[in-house]
Amino acid sequence: MAAGLRGVATLADPVGEVVDGWVRPNGLRVSRQRVPLGVVGVIYENRPNVTGDAAGLCLKAGNAAFLRGSSSALASNQAIVAILRRAVDKAGRPADAVALVEDTSHETAVAFMRLRGLIDCLIPRGGPALIASLLENATVPYVLDGDGNCHVYIDAAADLSMARDIVVNAKTHRFGVCNAAESILVHADVASAFLPVMASALVAAGVELRGDERVRAVVPGAAPASESDFATEFLGPIVAVGVVDDLDGAIDHIARFSSGHSEAIVTTDVRAADRFVAEVDAAAVLVNASTRFVDGEELGLGAEVGISTQKLHARGPMGVRELTSVKWVVRGDGQVRQ
Repeated sequence: MAAGLRGVATLADPVGEVVDGWVRPNGLRVSRQRVPLGVVGVIYENRPNVTGDAAGLCLKAGNAAFLRGSSSALASNQAIVAILRRAVDKAGRPADAVALVEDTSHETAVAFMRLRGLIDCLIPRGGPALIASLLENATVPYVLDGDGNCHVYIDAAADLSMARDIVVNAKTHRFGVCNAAESILVHADVASAFLPVMASALVAAGVELRGDERVRAVVPGAAPASESDFATEFLGPIVAVGVVDDLDGAIDHIARFSSGHSEAIVTTDVRAADRFVAEVDAAAVLVNASTRFVDGEELGLGAEVGISTQKLHARGPMGVRELTSVKWVVRGDGQVRQ
């Protein structure tokens, strides 16, 4: 956690950064520059490392961090926040720039979500129950850190050895994370060659395969996959596998079942890759790489306060820049509107 904070400290300060600018025909000089969001409320479950990451990123972007963790990690969160508050004070900043809600009741969580006027932006990190509660109760503007029903599509032109390695990593590197692969789609032309190899590697790693009828014709040991399996974020050693006729079939399947988090294609066909990138609607699209790279630290953000599956303001891993807004600055020398 300390190493993560040191990494955040080395990032460029986003506040005051000029995003773009231009000069109007009347001489007005127009620009947009980054400013802090204000008070960022983060509500999250378990994993007290989120406490350090969220506080560090918020402070780096000039915000106050208002944190509400879970009851199971309360003692850890209290200790971490006490250290951070001492550090903030030592740096000559208000200790209350980092604050922890120590009442972890459901009622307090709902009240936290309704602090409109006190919290400028709310970021949830947790499971379906937390997200459902947020959608029902929040009156504070929020950025949704949603489910990760991520796919890896193995194209007809895939390097099958590469595809095996990517699938195994995307599924088994860590099971309980939002950027783990939950569904594998395989082009019909390479199904007979690839599926047994993939199945052997995944089963050896302790993964249960649930396949459609075409998968089970090649891998008889696979359990039947239901419609709901393809819509499930398992967060465990289970994966849904399907065979598609072509790239169209893969894109259609992803459009139907994806949660909009991270989607990957494995192919040596540049046109197929470009079309996948252009047509798949997700926060992150990967070509010949594991979905596990959709992570703030892995993408050079130092850390992340969440991974947004929304399309407004922030999308994908949220680092320091995503914890800022923009302010329009217009400079003139006496212009008046005619």
